[in-house]
Amino acid sequence: MAQVKDFGIGPDETMVRDTARSFLAEHTPVDKLRKLVALDHHEAYESAVQPAQWDEALWGKMVELGWTGLGVPEAHGGVGMKTVAVALLAEELGRAAVPSPLTTTLIATAVLKAADAGKWLARVAEGTGASLATMSETASLRWEDTGVTATKSGKDFTLRGAASFVQDARKVGLFLVSANGADGLGIFAVPGDAPGLKIRPDQIVDLTHDQATIELDGVTVPADAVIAAPGKGAAVLDAALSAILTIVAADLCGAAEWQLQTTAEYARVRSQFGRPIGFFQAVKHPIVNMMCAVDRARSLTYAAAAAVDNDPKDALRLARMAKAAASDTAAFCADRSVQLHGGIGFTWECDVHLYFKRQKHHQLLWGDGPYHRARLAETF
Repeated sequence: MAQVKDFGIGPDETMVRDTARSFLAEHTPVDKLRKLVALDHHEAYESAVQPAQWDEALWGKMVELGWTGLGVPEAHGGVGMKTVAVALLAEELGRAAVPSPLTTTLIATAVLKAADAGKWLARVAEGTGASLATMSETASLRWEDTGVTATKSGKDFTLRGAASFVQDARKVGLFLVSANGADGLGIFAVPGDAPGLKIRPDQIVDLTHDQATIELDGVTVPADAVIAAPGKGAAVLDAALSAILTIVAADLCGAAEWQLQTTAEYARVRSQFGRPIGFFQAVKHPIVNMMCAVDRARSLTYAAAAAVDNDPKDALRLARMAKAAASDTAAFCADRSVQLHGGIGFTWECDVHLYFKRQKHHQLLWGDGPYHRARLAETF
């Protein structure tokens, strides 16, 4: 199928992007971001699990803007916009490095849509943050390797085990847990306050997210909380994977754009040997390389989003390409932004480290560049 014009980005999608950019520039400027997640001292963040700092009032405003329901069908109380609009929103969230569970919720929404879980889509549209709990401690991306088992008891299910690498676990109110049962893999909706559920936070480098292992010790899941019945869970996750990778890639592209623009501005104002450092080829050439890398990754991400909307058969190929390119771009731009800021680039006082750490986290989340290139190679 031929690529749609402008990736399917029309006036409505442009409005989403522009609204998000202006809103986040006003409510989450980098100085406010620093005060929220970095405070004034770094010792606490080096010696213990960092607190899950986020602005819940800002979250409420995002819900009012309809962002949690952006990709939720109108029939379930959402805005019903295309994946490309969701990607544009995720890109702006990355550009502002927003410490909220919105990116995580957009990813969970993709799974709920694939399962046609109307009741739970409505809850997300109303403002309930959601996160996927599909990985074991091995970080395997094979769905059957989940660390949770499901046992049927009448009409209900009982979950036991642990799910690792759960994103924004201390910010969301709902977990979508994959579990192996007698009939295969299923997906279950588990409230964050469910009896028998324990959240064990991880110590991670990213200050704008939190991550945890959730332990399930006999958690009861009623029949109406089964997102995908045992045996159907893998198909649902496969159907959602293209959108998941695209959303993460978009966040990576947004943060890389911030690194590019911030580094270019610094090169214009920082002088050495009587000239702005941007005059020197050793500085200007890496910045141009950053720009080329960001544009390439962004184009692939938009193409993947358009394929999710218009050409699902080719969506996973493009989504893997997008995630691979965005992960590589994140690593390159993070490195160059630190190096080109010179002596202050690696200090706690410089804002660059907030984005550097977010990029390192998302670079590996759902597979890095080498992983997805290997998966692409298997298809040829």
